[in-house]
Amino acid sequence: MNYAIREVTVPAAQAAAAGKELIRLNIGDPNKWDFETPEYFKATLRAAVDEVDNGYGDSQGEPDLREAIVVREHEKNGISISSDDVYITAGVSECINMLMGTFLEPGDEILVPGPGYPSYAQYINFFEGQTVPYRMIESEDWRPDVDMIRKRITDSTKALILINPNNPTGAGYEEKDLRAVGDIAAEYGIPIISDEIYDKIVFDGKFYSISNLASDVPRIILNGFSKVNLMPGWRVGYCYFMDENGLLDDIRNGFMKQMRARICPNVPCQAAARASLQGPQDYIVEMNRKLKRRADFTYKRLNEIDRITTNKARGALYMFPHIDLKGTPWKTDKDFVTDLIMEEGVVLVHGSGFCEEFGPDHFRTILLAPEESLELAYDKLEAFLKRNANRSQRPRTMRLMIENAISTTSSAIVRASVMSSDVEYSWSSTVKW
Repeated sequence: MNYAIREVTVPAAQAAAAGKELIRLNIGDPNKWDFETPEYFKATLRAAVDEVDNGYGDSQGEPDLREAIVVREHEKNGISISSDDVYITAGVSECINMLMGTFLEPGDEILVPGPGYPSYAQYINFFEGQTVPYRMIESEDWRPDVDMIRKRITDSTKALILINPNNPTGAGYEEKDLRAVGDIAAEYGIPIISDEIYDKIVFDGKFYSISNLASDVPRIILNGFSKVNLMPGWRVGYCYFMDENGLLDDIRNGFMKQMRARICPNVPCQAAARASLQGPQDYIVEMNRKLKRRADFTYKRLNEIDRITTNKARGALYMFPHIDLKGTPWKTDKDFVTDLIMEEGVVLVHGSGFCEEFGPDHFRTILLAPEESLELAYDKLEAFLKRNANRSQRPRTMRLMIENAISTTSSAIVRASVMSSDVEYSWSSTVKW
């Protein structure tokens, strides 16, 4: 398992321990910035703890929340599903875990977007499946490469994953491209798993849900309450099945067996999730207003920096710039991101962590931070590149940081790792004076 988004917290913690102030642009957590869970969500949660018996709940999820999701999906996408089609999970991550455990036998293949959210590849690998990436075309606003999808389908392909709006690129897919993907899925009888957790975070264009495809395409749509509903720490997600011909009956049975084995989702938090669907939604308008302004700033500022180019984000919380590493001391984007963390305290995520084939020479940043924080981070990024891009070797940034810790601390124990161009050094130093 190698979840890049949080793996970078390891060098970040080392940098912080050595006295570096961090700007954390690695995790898509709105609540760590100036977005706050609406008070009526919190009030509902507090009341739920007092009003429910605090015992176990329904393994599939509380019926009233599932009914609220049915209403939400009809209002938003114009579709008709029943509460029996809806399954509540501990965030979308648990849903991914259980779906991959249900779909896969060793050697089975899943088509995933490249780049794409790394949890899919991690759980595919965990269950001994094969991750088969298909290209997102950067020069065409990260649209899916439909021709590559067709070419990479084999007899072992069990499902195709879409992430729309996309993490990490911020792309929003056009209806014609999604219909083309749907046509291929119908032709080969391959189910589509569509992650739509950012469906209401769209700044440019119109969101199109895979739920609106023709009924001959078996689909599982994933969504949750961490992003749009600003409750990431409460861990409530859901999925629903659209499968008129019963092609996914075995998958549903296996999925439900896993849900019963893990007992039930958090009951009080489900009450708050239901309230978030039924109460005022004006906070989403303000959220999108701030995100669009920050996305526009990020697009403009990053394209001003030598060696960096980026497409605009159309939705979600991220941007996925390209970094030209030719002629620099960094052999990989991970080297680049690590040294940036160590030297400047700016925490980004290396692009190869989102796809080894189509992610290298990129990094992911978030759009959540206020403009002043983004400006400071990108000023540091630009200074870092100007200072180091033409060097023959990578900067010995951790050694400099340790020297700084020694000079500013009367007693320190510093443990760190430092990278040169060819060798990783590590040492432990106890300093007293």
